[in-house]
Amino acid sequence: MTVTAKAFQLWRSRIAPEATVSDLCRKADIKRSTLAQQLVRGKVSVETVVSIARAYGIPPVEALSEFEGYRDLTDGLIPPTPEEYLSQVSSMDLLRLILGRSEDTDCVGCPISFQLEPLPHRYSVRAWFDAVDRGELRQALTTRTGIAPQNLSAQLSAGRLSTQLCVEVARVSGVSLANGLVVTGLLTPEEADWAGTGREQVLSGLPDSELILLARDRLDGLGKRLRKQEQDSTRDQTLWENLG
Repeated sequence: MTVTAKAFQLWRSRIAPEATVSDLCRKADIKRSTLAQQLVRGKVSVETVVSIARAYGIPPVEALSEFEGYRDLTDGLIPPTPEEYLSQVSSMDLLRLILGRSEDTDCVGCPISFQLEPLPHRYSVRAWFDAVDRGELRQALTTRTGIAPQNLSAQLSAGRLSTQLCVEVARVSGVSLANGLVVTGLLTPEEADWAGTGREQVLSGLPDSELILLARDRLDGLGKRLRKQEQDSTRDQTLWENLG
């Protein structure tokens, strides 16, 4: 998602009234040509806004809330649900904990014995979407945003969601409005007020039975995605062979 160049110019004149475009780019480590092109087109990316906000010591959530479409972002900050925290634990970390518990190096309710992979992980977006979906999320998004179901599915399959959709998913689901921006990598967990050890605490408290079932579901989904990729690869290879 983007913000209008006019709104961006008004915002940047407030946070750095004496700074030129070159000064902004230098401080935020952005290519001057990139920002210049965005201004000419009349649309500035949210990534640019976040980079400049960080450079000037402004919380990115606070900065984004200055723009249309994000006005309620600051007010909509609430702690992630346990399901959201678990969605940001990679499949490999789930298997590591299962192995640790089988070897008695980990136990329910105790701190885990290894460091979790940083987020977002490879399937963060899809896992988060599934964690907040109560059954009618896709239909609600289509109604609210006009996105075609196949386009939404394509984004999820590719492991991405537009910034606009991330915020709408959170609004529909009743979770923190910034959480989708964390799982896509736009914001850090700290910038969205995630607990520093939130994932670890929820994971360590998970009973063995629930841990096994969660890992099973994750691996089942992973197996289906890999099978589809293999089938697509085989089909493409066959097509090229026939053309050759």
